[in-house]
Amino acid sequence: MSSRTDHWKRALQVGAVVRQSPGVTQWARYIWKPVAVIPGAPEAFWKELIREGDDVDYHAGTVTMELFRADVEGYLVSLNMAVPSVWIVMDKDQTGRSPSGWAVSSITASAHEALDAQDSGESIVEPVPIPESLAAWIKEFVDMHYIEEPFKKRRRDSVQVLSLIHISEPTRRYAI
Repeated sequence: MSSRTDHWKRALQVGAVVRQSPGVTQWARYIWKPVAVIPGAPEAFWKELIREGDDVDYHAGTVTMELFRADVEGYLVSLNMAVPSVWIVMDKDQTGRSPSGWAVSSITASAHEALDAQDSGESIVEPVPIPESLAAWIKEFVDMHYIEEPFKKRRRDSVQVLSLIHISEPTRRYAI
């Protein structure tokens, strides 16, 4: 990237915290739910953080969260939610090393990107509250790049319908 476009993108290592809780049915032994993020987290893979009764919180993984200038509207939606959130996206673990069968594939601050990740129905996509430091980092990027465009209602082009239709004398037919 050139120095002129360096500020168009921003990246930060972010860790995902996933909670293991007992299942409520005979078919699911455990429930795995993303519950938090750790900005600036070191690399980790399913490291146990806290054990409280039957619940266990794991640092499930660390991924790079990237912000792009083109996605600032999605970041603004995330920041303006009732509880400002980022989304943790988990996909099936192809390596088989994860205790949950899931691996953290991405963490996004864009509500639009999270919606796209939910479309397949094969991923776990959960919003988690944004820590204040991460929210400030995202807000600074949004403030730098967001340009509000006023809504403009489109008006239909006026078309002279009569001028497009060739009006001719009706053909007369007589029966004998």
